[in-house]
Amino acid sequence: MNLQKSTLLLAVLFLFALAIEATAQSTLMNVPSTDVVSPKKVYLEMDFITNYAWERNDHFENYIPRVVIGVGKNIEVGANVSYTHVRGGGEPIELQPNAKWQFYNNEQNGIAAALGCIGYIPITHRSGTRTIAQCYGVASKQLKGDHGPRFTGGAYTLLNAHDSEKTKTGAIVAYEQPLVENVEFIVDWFSGDNRFGYVSPALSFTTPHDGSLSLGYTIANHGRGKNALFAYYGMTF
Repeated sequence: MNLQKSTLLLAVLFLFALAIEATAQSTLMNVPSTDVVSPKKVYLEMDFITNYAWERNDHFENYIPRVVIGVGKNIEVGANVSYTHVRGGGEPIELQPNAKWQFYNNEQNGIAAALGCIGYIPITHRSGTRTIAQCYGVASKQLKGDHGPRFTGGAYTLLNAHDSEKTKTGAIVAYEQPLVENVEFIVDWFSGDNRFGYVSPALSFTTPHDGSLSLGYTIANHGRGKNALFAYYGMTF
């Protein structure tokens, strides 16, 4: 077993070990944030993504229920289940266990940093596919003021990725800007030519009972046909 596969195995085992106690991680739109779910809190989210190309053979609708649980010591663990409806049936299903550690948080200076990994494990259509992992580090800076923006930056790497994922290591960038009460503009970006390489602008609305609704459009770095609309709704318990 080569070093890359050994590292992937350790990463996936680490994710599953954490997920035994609680079984998705907090993100901005698509990139990971420096935030973590508070201890003993549960965050539930339902994601819907579609390329709205119903007249074409390559249309899809992607449904992703997510759960994240804060397990203390600035650690959250969880899992996503990705189900994609495609024409002709044979829908791909993928399990995505994940974990994140916020190892630094200075609220006075508005600075935070986190490390994490997320696995991508095919449940159906396993032939010709691989279990991969994305590991990352991110840091953020919150500017002061009622409408002070927050900037996030970092890097990610893919483990055990197929050659079709042309970029194995890339950058993470995000910008959050409060507009009016309960409304925020967010844009985030994964660099690279791979399944993660998108820029995703969106509006996020705070809803009652600790909920949030995000509506946006994700634009592929390479390949216009991959662009899609998305809607995410989440709530903390």
